[in-house]
This record gives sequence, structure tokens and C-alpha cells, in this order.
Amino acid sequence: MADYQLVIIGGGLSGLAAGIRAARFGLSTLIVEQHFRPGGLNSWYNRQGFLLETGLHAMTNYAPPGAKRAPLNRLFRQLKLSRKKFTTRQQLCSEIRFPHHSLLFSNELELLESQVAGLFPAAIDRFQDLLVKVREYDPFTIRPWRSTRAFLAETLANPLLEDMLLLPLMVYGNSEEGDMDLGQFVIMFQAIFLEGFFRPQATIKEFLQMLVAHYQGFGGELRYSAPVAAILRDGERACGVRLADGSEITAETVLSTAGIPATAELSGWDLPEKDDYVGQMSFMESINILPTRARQTITHDRTIIFYNEEEKFSYLRPRLPLDISWGVICFPENFSDCPASDHFQVRVTNAANYDLWQGLDPAAYAEQKQQWQAASQAVVSKIIGNYQGNSVYSDAFTPVTIQRFTAKAAGAVYGSPKKIADGATPFAGLFIAGTDQGFLGIVGAMLSGVSMVNRHVLG
Repeated sequence: MADYQLVIIGGGLSGLAAGIRAARFGLSTLIVEQHFRPGGLNSWYNRQGFLLETGLHAMTNYAPPGAKRAPLNRLFRQLKLSRKKFTTRQQLCSEIRFPHHSLLFSNELELLESQVAGLFPAAIDRFQDLLVKVREYDPFTIRPWRSTRAFLAETLANPLLEDMLLLPLMVYGNSEEGDMDLGQFVIMFQAIFLEGFFRPQATIKEFLQMLVAHYQGFGGELRYSAPVAAILRDGERACGVRLADGSEITAETVLSTAGIPATAELSGWDLPEKDDYVGQMSFMESINILPTRARQTITHDRTIIFYNEEEKFSYLRPRLPLDISWGVICFPENFSDCPASDHFQVRVTNAANYDLWQGLDPAAYAEQKQQWQAASQAVVSKIIGNYQGNSVYSDAFTPVTIQRFTAKAAGAVYGSPKKIADGATPFAGLFIAGTDQGFLGIVGAMLSGVSMVNRHVLG
């Protein structure tokens, strides 16, 4: 008899959702998490009396409670959570900003349609055709890789509009450089433009605590500070895990949310062309806390600003430690019905080069972080106004931090450029869930955990 029917590696959102789904059907389930709190990158920490969220700008795939077929509501039904009791705050208005052009969008598609019609009148019919094609395309049917850029060039025939639409979709979920698979594009287009951004009423801390309590309420177990040193095998079948302290836990099935490269290393999986599974896109994020009075001196009527300072958009790993020519500016308090507060945040995300951050000694690392954070702030200040002098607290984390908290190779937030849609590995009883299974965004990552349990554990 195994110790557990299911052991899940990783207590992030995908692992928690998988655990809830299995535990609610009575399976003896254990989640092992290497850190002392859940969430992976989508977590929180406290500094100088402020609760700071990591990873979460906004959740995608907004849907009202009555939309039964929507991914968010399907997820809540699968987890046996009340969608009606889950209070959300929708985005106010977000912006895609290029040097001489700007598009606004919200959770109402009509705003984006009117913006495209106004800025690209000759392309509005083609944009409508794009909407039809996106709605008709099933991204979960396994197909050969297909170029999104080629698809958009054929459908829209407008390079600027193509780049503007790609910016938020790529930065919110694309693991490839330069292009993305059409199926991934459709998933992200629906998640951001057809459904939209929202936040839980409270912080990521309360959201994670709700999920953990729900999981434990079904009898699921969770061990913190329990990094996995190896996935145990009996021949060609996975049969448990060995923790870093040497203890062994046997299981009928092991579900890994650590990503393909890390899972291969833990299990002895001889991954062919393994470098192709290491993502190149990682990021540095700066968090700034400002007093409420500073709102008067900066742009504050946007939820998220996706900016690009160049004429063309290049989604590539930068040659320097940070690419400050494009990025994301998020105002976490600029969602509907946010309560008044003495402070508000400006969060900035830029593409970063993991190799140039990894291996720096502590002094050089701190110096580089300060230097590049200041360079990023200088660019952002041109867009929203000078906010540097008003900050009462600031912090930043790099791809090195991302790797440490997610186990994603090279700090690649969105995992491997190559996905395993069915979650299968060469070993019986060992499966992949999370970003490397191909679902994207927070809701997508959680649905990945659920779908893998449904398919491989519950049958």
C-alpha cells in the first residue's frame, strides 16, 4: 500500500487546484511545497507594514457568476467553490501604448472594437473577421505548431495593429521568443480581450488561504519547507518522492507542477534536446508604494498600461540585464470598488536576461538591481509622470528570485516553449500540470491542475 494515492509537487495555484479536485473525491492526497507558504510566484510577503503581492497583477478570464460555460465558473464548479460568494473587482480601463498610437480596452469588447475602428478604420472588417476566427478555433485540440504572426499577417494585414494586439497577450503568457503558437494566442486573446482582467476582492494572501482551507477541509495534507530531491521510480513507473531531508513518501501517482526540465531532472527522464525545453523569457518586477496624494501628479486612470517605446514590438530575451524599451505598468488599486487607502502601488515589469543576473555576487547583484530599477523608473516616469521621488517603499525581484520560488528553469515564468498537452511523461504514474501542460494565466494554471487530475487520476 502506498502512503498516498496522489502526491503533488508544488503548492502553487495549479498544485492547490489539483489537490482540491482529488481530495474532494476522497483520494488521500499530499502536496509538498518547498517554501514556507503557498502560491509559488503568485504569493505575498510583508515589508515595513505593507503586504506586497508577487506575480499577481490581475487575473484573466473574468466572467459574471451566471456565465456557466466560462473558464472561471467551470473552475469553481470543479473545485466545489461558490462563485457567487467569490467577490471580484473588474479592471477600469487598460491601455496599449506605442510611440504614436494607443488602444484602450476593458472587460467590454465594444471599447476595443471602437478603438480599432477609430485608429485603424481600414482594418476594422479584418478585425471583425479575426474575432470570428478566434471564437471558432478550438485551442485544446492537439495540432502541429502554427505561427501566430503568420496567421495575423494573413488575417489583419496591418503590422502595427498586429504588434499592438500581441503585446499584452505575449507578456501575459507567452513562453516563446518572437512568435507564439496559434492555440496559445487564441487562449490568451479570449482570456484578455473577450473576457478580461479582474482581481479577487481581497489580496492574493486571502485567496490562497481560502484555497488551502478548502483543500484541507476535504482531508488533503500539505507540507511546507519540503523540497523534493528526487522522484522515486520502480522501473518505468513513478512510485513516490524523496524529500531533501532523506525521507521517502510513496504514492500511486505523482503530479509535478515544477515544469518539464525540473521534473526530468528529478525523475531521471532523459529529455531529448533538453535545452529546447528551457524558456528564455523571464522578467524583473519593481514594486513602488506611494502616498495617495501622489495620484494628483501621475496618470492614475488606467488599470494596466502595456507600453512599447519602439516602432516595432520585439518579444525577445534582452541582450542586457533588462529591456526597458517595453513593459507593463500596473496599478493594483485601479479596479472597480477598491476601498480608499492611504497608499497605492505602481508595479512595473520588464523582460530580463536570467544568465546576466544569475551568478552575481551579493554586492554586484544589489548594485545591478538598483541601477536597472532606476533606469526602468526613468522610462515609466515619461509615461505616467515622475513617481520616483514620492515612493515611501520600493522593492524589486529578478529572474533569480523567480527560479527560486517556482523551480522554473532560468526563471522562465511561463515555463517551457514546448508544452505537453496531455501531461504525460515517459513514466507511468508521473504527470505534468501547470504552465508546461499548456494552460495559461492563473485561471488556466488552476484548470490545468484540475484537468490532469480528471484525466489521469480520477479517470
